[in-house]
Amino acid sequence: MSLFTQTFFQHRYAAHAAFKMSEFWERFFFIFTYLMQGSSYSCPRSYAVMHRMHHAYTDTGKDPHSPKFSSNIFSMMWRTRNIYVGILKGILPVEPGFTKNLPKWNGFDIWANSTTSKIAWILLYISFFIIFASSAWWFLLLPVVITMCAFHGAIINWFAHKYGYINFRLKNTSHNLFSVDILMLGELYHNNHYKNPSAINFGKRRHEVDPIYPVILFFKWLGIIRINKTLAVSQQGYKAALCEQN
Repeated sequence: MSLFTQTFFQHRYAAHAAFKMSEFWERFFFIFTYLMQGSSYSCPRSYAVMHRMHHAYTDTGKDPHSPKFSSNIFSMMWRTRNIYVGILKGILPVEPGFTKNLPKWNGFDIWANSTTSKIAWILLYISFFIIFASSAWWFLLLPVVITMCAFHGAIINWFAHKYGYINFRLKNTSHNLFSVDILMLGELYHNNHYKNPSAINFGKRRHEVDPIYPVILFFKWLGIIRINKTLAVSQQGYKAALCEQN
């Protein structure tokens, strides 16, 4: 559920505006995302700004999380964390085109990103492990639980820029890591996503299953969201198209 909220709300909705929703549902998913991500909750606005930068500056020195500029996955995670905090606190200069038409709930995000909130979640996780862990070995998973959102992002941005196959030859290192991506809910169709960032279905070939795509269609049927017309935007022209769209 942490990954679902990340790909559905922060990635496809906030960063790429692949669909729209009312203020009521937007705030519902703010709260739902916080409850599912807990201590690793990311502000949707800051997440979206950073992800738009990732697309616009892929594989360059301005890319917030490129394996080309980090010696290992942990140093990349730390670099990403510092850039995210800089965006969140408003101390990192950001081009205006990256900040338009983003979901915003300042009061809620101040609490959700506070040290008090994160410590409360961590204490809750530790208590849960103490009560339910049948072996001390389970505690090795505790750091992953605490950093779940960052852990998901690191898997995608480290491995899917190094390994896998490509459907589209682009001017970046994006790959599709798995041919059937159930594990990461379609996020590992990274090459497909770079070809058309605003598409609601990350799968392009018959065997490429995006588990979130039918959920999006179901939410549309329920009237929770309204799907935008998919933009055929190439990765090379993404920055200009993003600014024009917004």
